[in-house]
Order: sequence, then structure tokens, then C-alpha cells
Amino acid sequence: MHSGHAIAASASAVDTAAAEPAPTATATADDRRQVETLVRRAGTSFYWAMRWLPPAKRSAMFGVYAFCRAVDDIADEPGEAAGKRQELRDWREEIERIYRGAPYRSIGRALVTPVRQFGLRRRDFFDVIDGVETDATARLRIPDLEALRQYCDRVACAVGRLSVRIFGLPESVGDGLAGALGEALQLTNILRDVKEDAARDRLYLPLDLLVANGVETAGEAEAIIRHRGIAGVCEQLSRLAEQRFAEARAIAERCDRRQVRPARMMMEVYHLTFERLRQRGWQRWAEPVHVSSAEKLWVALRHGAR
Repeated sequence: MHSGHAIAASASAVDTAAAEPAPTATATADDRRQVETLVRRAGTSFYWAMRWLPPAKRSAMFGVYAFCRAVDDIADEPGEAAGKRQELRDWREEIERIYRGAPYRSIGRALVTPVRQFGLRRRDFFDVIDGVETDATARLRIPDLEALRQYCDRVACAVGRLSVRIFGLPESVGDGLAGALGEALQLTNILRDVKEDAARDRLYLPLDLLVANGVETAGEAEAIIRHRGIAGVCEQLSRLAEQRFAEARAIAERCDRRQVRPARMMMEVYHLTFERLRQRGWQRWAEPVHVSSAEKLWVALRHGAR
């Protein structure tokens, strides 16, 4: 997943393998404790947003988040692309074992009950893994806007599709919210992290938009992003992000506020970052934008109380 941040306890350290349990295995108290510790240590507003949920839904969301952290870390940690692809294949096999009720891993065991209780779809887990596989390369380029939107769908909207089923939204409404909000959040990440990603030779700004703005696309990402046309590309993507934020907000307004409270909290935290980016301006895209943890927590709590 794009721009995953290191956490105090890595998912790989928590998610240790064990002997295959009997079918219908469920999480032990230790599994649940380890997963919650992983989520709490991630240092994001996610933990506080999900704390508002009833226990069964909160536990399910923690399991989904822990899975996302585990596969995201595979892309972001050092290592050869072939080894990363093998680790992702291992996770695809673990997803299959979850649906058989016999996972090897503690995160897998934490997902057995949520998968059954909330009808989580196997293809959404696989979409997340497919998206992470895009990141698990030494050099990344996105050919066009359509490919970028597919990437966002896999690494962000698919997570949303899992989440809205846990929240209890009807599929048609929930998938619409997941699509709009997931794309808005991921585009915000991309716009925030242009410089950081380029340092890894990752370029999420689509090549077709770069060419249309007069940017030379050959060479290393750090050289490409020095072109003045980058501001125009960022502006185009920011308009799409703002459109998707508006669509997500409109869908959320039509929903039971209790069901979408965590989604609204995440949306407003990210929109604060997005607004800071726009206020800074796209000509100054290399300058970092800071939103403190206290600010994020205040926004999350303020919208959670409504």
C-alpha cells in the first residue's frame, strides 16, 4: 500500500506462524491482544476512529487493519522483488486458509470470525494484495490515470469495501462510499508524498498526465519531479480528490450516522491534510505539510461525537 509508515511493532513480528489449527479455528485471546497492540502502535487516527465501534465490529476492523499493515510492510521493507512476490503469494494462500477456517497466522485467526460474521469478500482481500504487489518493485511508474485509479481501488477502496460490510451498510451504498472515500484518501497520500516516493524511485503521478504537462518522463523519479509541470499534474489530481471527497460526504449524509461515524472521522482527518496541501500550493509540492497528532485526534473526536 502506498506510503505505508513504519510502526513500533512490525506486523511480521506479531504475525508469527504456528501449526495449522483444526478447521473453524478462531482467534485466541493472545491473538486478539497482539492485533490490538499492533493497531494501537501504528500511531494513526485509525485506532481512535475504530474505538467508537461496538466490540465485535471493532475487533473485526482491527483484524482488517492488521492484515493491511502486514502486506503493506512487505512492499516497504528492504528486499528483492522476487522475495516480496513470494511473501505476497504466501498471504494469498493464508486468505484461502481463512475461508477454510484453518489459518496459520495470528492475524489470519483474528479474521476467521469477522469473515463469517460480516460476509467479508475474498476478492477484496486479494485486491489489497494485488495493489501491494504494484508497490513491491524497485522502480514504479503508473502509465495513465486509469491505471492510477485501479491502483487506488485495490489499495484503498478494497479496504473500504471490507470496512463498510463491518459497519453494516447495504452493499450498493457501502461500495459507493468505499469507492469515493478510498480514492480521495489515496490521492491525498500521493499528493502529500511526491518527494518521499520519488526518493524510492516510485512515481504515482500518471505518465500520461506528466506528458500532457510537458514533463520529460525518462530517467529517475527524483529528476522527473523537478520539472515545473509537476504542479499542473498535482492540480489535476487534487481536483479529482476534491470531487471524490464531495461524493463520499454526500453518500455519508444519506446513511445512519452511527454506521458511518468511523468513515466520517477518517474522511475529515484526511480532508484536513488535503486542505493544508492546497493552501500550501502545488508549485511548492516539495515542502512538507504537517498536521499534528493532536489535531488529527481532535478532528476525529469532534466528528465522532456528532
